[in-house]
Amino acid sequence: MSRKILLTSKEIEIILHRLACQLIENHNDFSNTVLIGLQPRGTYLANRLAELLRNDYGIKDLQLGLLDITFYRDDFRRREEPLEATSTQIDFLIESKNVVIIDDVLYSGRSVRSALTALQSYGRPDNIELLVLIDRRFSRHLPIQPNYRGRQVDAINEEKVVVYWQETHKEDAIYLESKVSKPD
Repeated sequence: MSRKILLTSKEIEIILHRLACQLIENHNDFSNTVLIGLQPRGTYLANRLAELLRNDYGIKDLQLGLLDITFYRDDFRRREEPLEATSTQIDFLIESKNVVIIDDVLYSGRSVRSALTALQSYGRPDNIELLVLIDRRFSRHLPIQPNYRGRQVDAINEEKVVVYWQETHKEDAIYLESKVSKPD
């Protein structure tokens, strides 16, 4: 396995501040905007952004929800091992709100499509935007594009973008991993 660092802890911190500022530019005080982190990996990014918006930028009444999309995925029955669901934590309606869906890596677009379906249970928003830390732009299966992106990565299909968070891996870093092929 070959591993190359894409983003260091410092670079991730800079990107998080930039994304927070872009959100403020478009949503002001967030009085009509909610953030929805996709379980499981988008929640780390959503929590970090919410913390920055509250503590560094003074956004007082920020609503943050966490959405489980396990049973909305089109591949959940096709996997060899069963998927384990996490919990959805949305204690507000999204009716007539601006919704920002947050995920760590945008790859095929299938997770975002699942999130759009799952969100229908919580009302009809006025607008839905997508924020991702990493956009793998040449891997899309569906016509889905982010409104906010931390970094765009051109990776071939055998390469995998792996996001490490301090909360789970004891470091903030993003790596590009690829299988090393053996010479003939």
